[in-house]
Amino acid sequence: MKKYETVIGLEVHVELATKTKIFCGCPTQFGGKPNTHTCPVCTGMPGSLPVLNKKVVEYAMAVGLATNCEINRNCRFDRKNYFYPDNPQDYQISQLYEPICLNGHVNINVDGYEKKVRIHEIHMEEDAGKLIHDELKDGSLIDFNRSGVPLIEIVSEPDMSSADEVIAYLETLRTTIQYLGASDCKLQEGSMRADVNLSVREAGSDKLGTRTEMKNLNSFKAIARAIENERNRQIVIIEDGGQVIQETRRWDDNKEESYSMRSKEDAQDYRYFPDPDLPGIFISREWIDEIKQREPEFKAARQERYISEYGIPKGDADIITDSKKMADIFEEASALCNSPKKIANWLIGDTIRLLKEHDMDPDDIKFSPENLAKLVKLTEEGTINSSVATEVFEKVFADNIDPESYVKEKGLAQVNDESALRDTVQKVIDENPQSVEDYRGGKEKALGFLVGQTMKAMGGKANPGLVNKLLKELL
Repeated sequence: MKKYETVIGLEVHVELATKTKIFCGCPTQFGGKPNTHTCPVCTGMPGSLPVLNKKVVEYAMAVGLATNCEINRNCRFDRKNYFYPDNPQDYQISQLYEPICLNGHVNINVDGYEKKVRIHEIHMEEDAGKLIHDELKDGSLIDFNRSGVPLIEIVSEPDMSSADEVIAYLETLRTTIQYLGASDCKLQEGSMRADVNLSVREAGSDKLGTRTEMKNLNSFKAIARAIENERNRQIVIIEDGGQVIQETRRWDDNKEESYSMRSKEDAQDYRYFPDPDLPGIFISREWIDEIKQREPEFKAARQERYISEYGIPKGDADIITDSKKMADIFEEASALCNSPKKIANWLIGDTIRLLKEHDMDPDDIKFSPENLAKLVKLTEEGTINSSVATEVFEKVFADNIDPESYVKEKGLAQVNDESALRDTVQKVIDENPQSVEDYRGGKEKALGFLVGQTMKAMGGKANPGLVNKLLKELL
């Protein structure tokens, strides 16, 4: 069987974190009741006129500069004409001829090797509405809340050749954009969406195969599965003597298969022309410099600083800096309690565990740096032991409670009174003669059992070190 190479390019749509839409004053927040965040402009009413949101341009420039793009100082909007129920104007305002950003790149790291992925362009556009299909009533409803929400589309060159490279590229984009504050990039809410353009060719060939576009990809796992599935589908077609059709396909992650939506359109099919209602945009060098100066310290720089400044292991620093919110919590909490390694342990241990259990993103973290720092101080001062600290942290994670008040209210303070503990330890020894005999016979594990029984008798509030000391003394 012939060997094949996969060639992949991405079109990544990112909803920008503006408070209002791109061409009107309607709010952009996710989750409102259907058709409540609308006005004549974003529902395409006759006679309504768009007015460009300046913040959209600034966010687009910020992403372009962070991805090494050239800023097109004279850009403009075009009308992309197509007819679909969720497109109220029968056209989308986008950028084809003069996009805002050109010729960028990001570097990705996959399994220890670094690769440059080129960015062809970044352009601004408005989102369409959302169709909601009701199978029971055999019809569809339209929610225009999303119509007019500002997007940037990041179009890569076909420089990727595997699902691992695609995921690394998307993670790099997501982290960069989140650090800029330009978007939360939540795939599950649709604020970051990727369309995968994929083709295969014989290994060693410099001729590109016929590409397909995969849509409806809302998680990294779905993207990886869709890539593998489409690669195999195209190879089977070619091996059977058939021809791959250039088309747009929709991915069904539940069935783990794709199906054809429509033949793949080219730009001319949309009959683009300059939007007559929007003037061209002139971007001064001073404006570009101003946006550049606002750039935050990005993930790579923070990671190196955490390693050198706080002595955090590289793997831990990588996990913490993968989310700007988690990195901010780490820095602020460390400054408050001066225990960066303990703060790091809470973040990469219990925090990551609870995020996975509750299917949450780091951006969904509710607890404050102040309350995490207080918890660390309570353990350092010996006010609570480690098992109680875990219990308290789960409440901090869920409700951002004040750990000091909670420990006092629930009577969870650690018992450090040796005389009070001695009686309980002696009782445990008296009630477990077999374990006592095992320990005296050289079985160290028996001591652990007796410690556990003492902790249980004390409601988990005893000082474990003192319990160990007293058991050894009395045994």
